[in-house]
Amino acid sequence: MRKVLVSGCFDMMHSGHIAFLKTAAEYGQVYACIGSDETVYSLKGRYPIINQSERAFCLKELDAVHEARVSRGSGHLDFLPELLEIKPDVFVVNADGDSPEKQALMSQHGIEYIVLDRIPAENLPPRSTTALRTVCDIPFRLDLAGGWLDQPFVNALASGPVITVSVEPTHDFNARSGMSSSTRKAAKVLWHNTIPNGDRALLARILFCFENPPGTKEVAGSQDAIGLVYPGLNCLNYGGGEYWPHEIISEQGEAVLQFLESRLWLWPLGERVQGYSVLENTRVSGEAAAALAAAAQQLFAAARNENAVAVGQSMTASFEAQIAMFPNMTSDHINQTINEIYAMHPWVLGHKLSGAGGGGYLVLFAEQPIPNTLQIKIRRAEY
Repeated sequence: MRKVLVSGCFDMMHSGHIAFLKTAAEYGQVYACIGSDETVYSLKGRYPIINQSERAFCLKELDAVHEARVSRGSGHLDFLPELLEIKPDVFVVNADGDSPEKQALMSQHGIEYIVLDRIPAENLPPRSTTALRTVCDIPFRLDLAGGWLDQPFVNALASGPVITVSVEPTHDFNARSGMSSSTRKAAKVLWHNTIPNGDRALLARILFCFENPPGTKEVAGSQDAIGLVYPGLNCLNYGGGEYWPHEIISEQGEAVLQFLESRLWLWPLGERVQGYSVLENTRVSGEAAAALAAAAQQLFAAARNENAVAVGQSMTASFEAQIAMFPNMTSDHINQTINEIYAMHPWVLGHKLSGAGGGGYLVLFAEQPIPNTLQIKIRRAEY
């Protein structure tokens, strides 16, 4: 049987790899030479997701592959030492792996050179590792109640929780909309397209510190980082004028998460305008901070008890406590929109804004659908 040599990174094995290898095997026994971790880094400026030992193992286990090796060379022709040892009859590449250098090398050694079109297997989408890497799996964050209690100048007046849910990136949510998009950008710089596995508290601290390096004037609240890293519904208890909560209670019960996501509706308001300042006209007080804390505590308990009316009431109470301290969170236009929504949809049980205000989404809690709104998908723990 003729020997067929293929080369590549073969990171994040997908259906495109399998289709390519099966087609290559039609020409003879396939010898797969994979780029080493260092070679991939030198060519692409990043290490592969899967290390070279695991990539080689995955290839060896495929029926279409006779043998797999880690290439000892470097650069685009890193497989040259293996080519001289294996002495293949055929060299097969995908169209996007074709190059004059490879063609010339194969011609020099009398090796047949075959270029395959990237054709997906039947009924499957086209796949490439590059395309898969651009799909960002990092979630967004939505706070349901208690927002601002993660700021020391508020929780110094009253201890209490911020209630958040981690939101799957099923929509291209508006930037500057209070869905933690700025922190998500920082996470993408730090971790690329997915949150790594590991101690969630440590990962959240790393993200918080990365977004707020020494000298930061306006420190982003830690609920943003925690809300991205922790899946499900979370109660972050703050107090004592601290940036970090003294307790994180994570609710992962499937019934509770389904209860929430089936009743949360996002009404688009658009992005915040440039130059908007939520801190103007601030009038923070111990009374309002205590009301905010109490509303958030009530919402978390109501959510766990699956009490829709109580969730809606506490969500609205939390929002009202917020705007008592930060009146710039809302505007005449937003207030008018809220009144119109309740007039059109009297089954709405509660409302708030998705963030510090000035744009984003109205978050509505209702047991019946609301036209022209988005529904979210809460991230589960098995991510």
